[in-house]
Amino acid sequence: MSFRTPLSRVTGLGSAKSGTEHFWNQRLTALANVPLMLFSVWLVISLVGADRAQMVATFANPFITGFAILAIVSASIHMRLGLQVVIEDYVHTESTKWLLLMLNSFFAFGVAIIATVSLLKLSFGG
Repeated sequence: MSFRTPLSRVTGLGSAKSGTEHFWNQRLTALANVPLMLFSVWLVISLVGADRAQMVATFANPFITGFAILAIVSASIHMRLGLQVVIEDYVHTESTKWLLLMLNSFFAFGVAIIATVSLLKLSFGG
């Protein structure tokens, strides 16, 4: 049991110096996600009922594939940043917090890589 006040426990520790960067990264990815997700919704709606040949023809256009990859990467980064805040705020055991933060990063990275490789394979006719 400690008789120190909360203020005395944090005095002199300094800031983590990453809060502002994290804040702006999350806001920028959110802003980028607005047009990218609108594009993604339009793309999915336009491909409803399309066969494989039509999808390959659509994704053969490098602009469509590029925007789809940007949407996936931006959404993955935004997802990782958002879940990081939730984990840091609500998980109090350091070992569990560290494990969940690592899994969060690996999952977001994995989703982005798998989706990007899949889109590139589709765009090259594979």
